[in-house]
Amino acid sequence: MWNPIKYSILLSFYVIAMADVDIDNKLKPFRAEVQSCKGCALNRLPEVKSFIYLDLPKYPDVTFKPIVGANPDLVLFNSDDTEIERIDLKPFTKAQCNDLLESYGYKMKQSIDEFTGQKQEL
Repeated sequence: MWNPIKYSILLSFYVIAMADVDIDNKLKPFRAEVQSCKGCALNRLPEVKSFIYLDLPKYPDVTFKPIVGANPDLVLFNSDDTEIERIDLKPFTKAQCNDLLESYGYKMKQSIDEFTGQKQEL
């Protein structure tokens, strides 16, 4: 038979477990967005500009948000659409920007070559 002490202990474990799940969901990136100006600052950062205009469109889950005069940043949001991290992309090369996105689990779209049947990056 359930006595009040056993019930309260079980309930407290449940509450702790649910709180832990909620905290984990708030810290994991749900979506990513690159925020930057369209050209002025990017003209001084050819590697980042190349990443934004050539590689970023190949990531289906990452968007580009142009903001006049903004620093190029990768902004990560949780499922509540709250910003959880902002990473300055200025010191990164094009390859490092791609590696950064992949480190957060974002994958580049791939196409299948008609002739060879092998996957290729777009």
